Amino acid sequence: MSGYTSDQTTLNKTTGVAAILRAGRSRVTSIQGRGEAGSVLLLHDSATTGGAAAGNLKATYKFETEGLEVYIPGSGILFENGVCATLSQTSGTDGSVTMTITGA
Repeated sequence: MSGYTSDQTTLNKTTGVAAILRAGRSRVTSIQGRGEAGSVLLLHDSATTGGAAAGNLKATYKFETEGLEVYIPGSGILFENGVCATLSQTSGTDGSVTMTITGA
């Protein structure tokens, strides 16, 4: 085997406003988050941050200081247009999440 390529990669989001983490079709297959009080991760299927709305909200994860570790069964969560994420906390400390995606 002379070379190896994979369609799997990771994305990282820190606390803050909505951001496009991946433009285009992909599937989120796992999510890990650092435990911070009042953490909320919103994932929208959108190609732009302005397009994130209730109608394209794919997942909401609320977690506290215990953190977040989710492995999504099957083929993962499909995002047709792009992965738009917002991460917020009430603790005042910067948090972060890392997602594994396929379709990179």
